[in-house]
Amino acid sequence: MKQLTLTHSVPLEQDAEGTVRVLGTRVTLDTLMAAFNKGNTAEQIQDSFPSLSLAQVYGVIAWYIDNQKDAEEYFKARQTDADTMREEIESQPEYGEFRETIRQRRAQMIKT
Repeated sequence: MKQLTLTHSVPLEQDAEGTVRVLGTRVTLDTLMAAFNKGNTAEQIQDSFPSLSLAQVYGVIAWYIDNQKDAEEYFKARQTDADTMREEIESQPEYGEFRETIRQRRAQMIKT
């Protein structure tokens, strides 16, 4: 009888900045799990990301289910980092001026 290989490698990698992506792609763990947690099936997720194979999507979902606590801690840290960055950007004086310029341009577009 043929000997089967019964191990699966996780199709994820973490880059130097700490972002977890599907191996060989720019698709993040955050993006896939947001879709999964909204109720999308693996097939629907794969349809949205044609660069991913269905096996990759299922592999990421399986990893997430097996490591949900670690994944949620990772997501929380990513959200904290994003909030900190947003606060830094919004606290810069140029930010207020930029927002006002955008508001004025939108108002002009609506008038025309």
